[in-house]
Amino acid sequence: MTDQINDNNKNTLLILNLDKLNTTDLGVERIKRNLCLDVDDVVNWCRQRIQESNSSVVRKGKNWYIRIADCEITVNASSYTIITAHKLKNR
Repeated sequence: MTDQINDNNKNTLLILNLDKLNTTDLGVERIKRNLCLDVDDVVNWCRQRIQESNSSVVRKGKNWYIRIADCEITVNASSYTIITAHKLKNR
């Protein structure tokens, strides 16, 4: 059985805990590299993307997966640590 919470419930756990969002120094570098970002505050950049009305949030197991525009952000559900983010390939 998979632990999934769909878009209808995205405003519960993840959105209510956006103030806990964090990442490691290596995470910052990985996210910047993967998304070709030139921003100082990667966590805030991700927080803003997650809050966008057209973001899609799904929880699978221990992680949240947030899709917005052409990227996907992966967040650990218990620590709210941004693990990675990457561009989505064209379908």
